[in-house]
Amino acid sequence: MGLAQSCAVVDGVLIIKKESGWTSHDVVAKIRHLLGGVKVGHAGTLDPAATGVLPLLIGRGTRIAEYLVEWDKEYRAVLRLGETTDTQDATGAVLARSTTDSVTPEAIHEAAGRFRGSIEQMPPMYSAVKVGGVPLYRSARAGKTVARDARTIVIHALDIEAIQGRDVTLRAVCSKGTYIRTLCADIGDALGVGGHMLSLERTRVGPLTIAQALTVDEVVTRHALGRLGDDLLSLDRALGRLEIAVVDEQTADRVKHGAPVPDSKILRWEGSDEAKRGALRPVRIHSTDGCLVAIGTCSEASGGPLNVQKVLVDQDV
Repeated sequence: MGLAQSCAVVDGVLIIKKESGWTSHDVVAKIRHLLGGVKVGHAGTLDPAATGVLPLLIGRGTRIAEYLVEWDKEYRAVLRLGETTDTQDATGAVLARSTTDSVTPEAIHEAAGRFRGSIEQMPPMYSAVKVGGVPLYRSARAGKTVARDARTIVIHALDIEAIQGRDVTLRAVCSKGTYIRTLCADIGDALGVGGHMLSLERTRVGPLTIAQALTVDEVVTRHALGRLGDDLLSLDRALGRLEIAVVDEQTADRVKHGAPVPDSKILRWEGSDEAKRGALRPVRIHSTDGCLVAIGTCSEASGGPLNVQKVLVDQDV
């Protein structure tokens, strides 16, 4: 089998529209069973009560998880002002209530504005962040509060879409590692009345949008009809934001065994940003027939080889 034929292997990214009540693990387990035990993973956990885009990685798709989790994410959230909960969302116990009569729309817009850009955010106790090897949520369930360090995150956009009484609908575009429920709680604190996240929908992960997403039931139906392959995003398309280094077939064969690519063996660059050339960043390695062979990284500012990080085709093809 040649490299061109190997591109037809059913591996890729399935964009799921997760419904409330499902854990991310539930979705993975369901799709894994549906596909007969094929390897399935996900890129970016959603809490059970949250809905929206959950990228599932199928087969060799699991090899590209580290690149997908770097993507920015977009959410639509409803912040309920005047109620603080122990989980910072609607699933927790209410710790305090405050009147919101004095909170004006202008104050809400001003408070939200303080959280745009690069900010420090404290991971919530009810999270999977580990301190001393123990997930914070385990300590929280035991009634303990653990000292933890704030993390730098980036809120690329934060818009107020609607204000209905004490409920504020937010649109947020943010970097990885952002907790939207913590953002909601922090805005409530900034307004002096407290608050929690009433609901959350993830509308986009990188280039993957909710308009492309399928519910689990829709996946089951399409699989039964033999049409699920049409909905699977290839690894190459999923990694479409990465530039391409094209190499000849002999070099591609060596790449499959992890050999680095000398600069002299790169036939051409596609989708290249000259201003970024030489930075240590991932790039796609293509054979001349357009097949994605591997992901590599540039090792030097100029003239250095591409070091292979992930081989995405079998060595014996």
